[in-house]
Amino acid sequence: MPESSGLPDLPRTPAATAALSVATRYCSPALLNHSIRSYVWGVTYAGAHGIAFDDELYYVSALLHDTGLTEPFDSHSLPFEEAGGHLAWVFGVAAGWPEARAARAEHVIVTHMRADVSAAEDAESHLLQVATSWDVAGRRPEEFSEALTGKVLDRYPRLDFATEFLAWFEDQAERKPSSAAARSVESGGRLRISAHPLDV
Repeated sequence: MPESSGLPDLPRTPAATAALSVATRYCSPALLNHSIRSYVWGVTYAGAHGIAFDDELYYVSALLHDTGLTEPFDSHSLPFEEAGGHLAWVFGVAAGWPEARAARAEHVIVTHMRADVSAAEDAESHLLQVATSWDVAGRRPEEFSEALTGKVLDRYPRLDFATEFLAWFEDQAERKPSSAAARSVESGGRLRISAHPLDV
């Protein structure tokens, strides 16, 4: 059920609660809010398009998808989404998930930085791709109403997310030139992030 604010409830399973604790400890306030917004955008998009998905799996993936950008989990060689995927696998197994379910969270996080996948092919990966591409780069604005956007930003404000995220992306691109982050920067990612309609 949605909250009284009209936003979807955050899952409260043991794994979901633990994922929020991990994200709260290791992510900056701006990155934490981005991760929660990514869940909310994805859930509302799924509802609008009739996409069935695993709510707990999607929430855990959304909460942990950028942990590979944080200093404790930033790999010296792996792209941040792969580092975050490994963390999600470890988290899932430690939370009592079967290895196959933990591997699904890893896959969703890695895939969100890859070529688009359809909802029919992989619902959770599709939702995270749509949600993060909107929240980071302003893509598909027609999917998210002004009323919804206002409620989400009131509850989970952007803070200095664009500045922080651009710095992380450019750092990733410089240190890992073959990564998806580097390709994004090379293809105009700096401008898309800096000119996000929610920040101007």
